[in-house]
Amino acid sequence: MKRRQFLKNIGYATAMAALGSMPKLAWADEKSKLKITDIRLVKTRPKKPYPEYTPAPGSWGTQSVEVSAPLNIYPEYKPARSLFEPVPPWVTTITVEVTTDKGIKGYGDGGLGGGPIVLGQFKKLMMGRDPFDLERNWDINWRATESYGQEGVTMNAISAFDNALWDIVGKALGVPIYELLGGETKPRIPVYCTGNDVEQHAEHGFKGVKLAMPYGPPSGYAGQQGNLELVARARKAVGIDGDVMCDCWMSWDEPYTVQMAKLFEPHRVKWLEEVLPPYDLEGMGRLRREIQSTMLTCGEHVYGRYGFRRLLAAGGAAIWQPDVTWCGGMTELRRIGALADTYDIPVIPHGGGLNGASHWSLANVNAPWAELFMPAPGGPKEVYEIFDETYEITKGPQGLYMHPPRLPGWGTEMEVFG
Repeated sequence: MKRRQFLKNIGYATAMAALGSMPKLAWADEKSKLKITDIRLVKTRPKKPYPEYTPAPGSWGTQSVEVSAPLNIYPEYKPARSLFEPVPPWVTTITVEVTTDKGIKGYGDGGLGGGPIVLGQFKKLMMGRDPFDLERNWDINWRATESYGQEGVTMNAISAFDNALWDIVGKALGVPIYELLGGETKPRIPVYCTGNDVEQHAEHGFKGVKLAMPYGPPSGYAGQQGNLELVARARKAVGIDGDVMCDCWMSWDEPYTVQMAKLFEPHRVKWLEEVLPPYDLEGMGRLRREIQSTMLTCGEHVYGRYGFRRLLAAGGAAIWQPDVTWCGGMTELRRIGALADTYDIPVIPHGGGLNGASHWSLANVNAPWAELFMPAPGGPKEVYEIFDETYEITKGPQGLYMHPPRLPGWGTEMEVFG
């Protein structure tokens, strides 16, 4: 789409947000007098980890049960996701440590495979730079990767580095990231839980559960009935006033989605998530026009403002779900959120309660929920007490709520090694 036509179609303000012009934040003119002196990849672990235990047999949290996935069309990869997940160390999620000359260090998480890009290119470009120059530093790394890709692995690398700089800024100014973003728009964030151990989740207090659909088109009629039984189980667990959502993880097709939406109607499913491959945005638009009984959502595998601009043009999702560790980091999540806000599209970041996006959700009005994952059932009481403490879980009229860490930067208390 040409720039002039885009401006005509969706308006000047939206275009400016989508093309990267964001209003300055209150602290943006601060002179940090910091310089980046080192960049490396590290591993981290919580200072207060969960004690080891054997999960209850058959629990979804073990990841040993069948989940609908794109590779399920090939029977040898169907039984469990572990059969096709990438093998470290050549492709793995990353944590980037950025060190400054004043001793302040920032840590940022990014997605699969971004490590070689951070060390092989960004380190060359970013040494000696001021970490407070978030927009300029982001844009340098973005332009440097234009020749070999601006989705997937490259954006995973940009995300990690950008998130590390936000951590530095927060620590240098002594405030959590949600304060950097403009402060709280609500005292706490309602949360839902993803996973199929629905009785555990409901018992813990969640009124919203998102199910990982076990089956897709390759499983035929029996698989459809298996999906339906899981949805019925979840509806029974959360009750008539609870919310049930379904994550299809890029593995359904249009006819199958229409069929499942019809089967789910008696159970009032709130949304069907990522039913098609990530960039079949036109297909998502067609489904939204055809299916009226539930919402269609996606976005965790859509990268950057330009990907979400295409999603907007296709009318492909009622709710956007970018991942702050994949979409381009907090700097790009701000742009994506501004674009969504212009059209009153809610944004519920993927894994947002776990990966730091809850800071953004707390600071933005169009962020109604955060996503959490509970430890698998079968553990000692201490496991679930640590879970509640880590995410500052409280109860209220919408079930459970969380609050991001209140310490400076991301606020995560962790040990660094590697």
